[in-house]
Amino acid sequence: MAVVVNKPIPEFEAMATGGIKVSNQSHVGQTVVLYFYPKDNTPGCTTEAMQFRDKYKDFVKAGAQVFGVSRDNMKSHDDFKAKLELPFELIADTEEKMCHMFGVVKNKIMYGKKVKGIERSTFLIGADGVLKQEWRGLKVPGHVEEVLKAVKTLKKAA
Repeated sequence: MAVVVNKPIPEFEAMATGGIKVSNQSHVGQTVVLYFYPKDNTPGCTTEAMQFRDKYKDFVKAGAQVFGVSRDNMKSHDDFKAKLELPFELIADTEEKMCHMFGVVKNKIMYGKKVKGIERSTFLIGADGVLKQEWRGLKVPGHVEEVLKAVKTLKKAA
């Protein structure tokens, strides 16, 4: 089951750092920002994580929870989170269940070879569990501010 804007998020359950279980029901009543990124400790992903970190208090003030999602395992996530002092949890989607549900697994060309990779994407889920907005194939510069603006707009509309 794929996600569709203006429709409820399908059922899912995943484990995040800090021993937290995240599901389509776990944060009902809160706005949730799920950002999918290719890999821990790579330049673009590190920059994106630091930008979400630096704006985290603004997201919380606007009533949103932030989660990073990648295919890395929990140990990799714990190290990445500690190294960058991330105040939010990272979801380890090692079996790609969420990645497929959100449709972010794409064929990419890396060093002339076709590989399956994660397309950098962000999803904004309303307090009612409905997908409000999505950004796919995005570029890191300016993205976090754009998501924060959308979260604030959502809060005003509530």
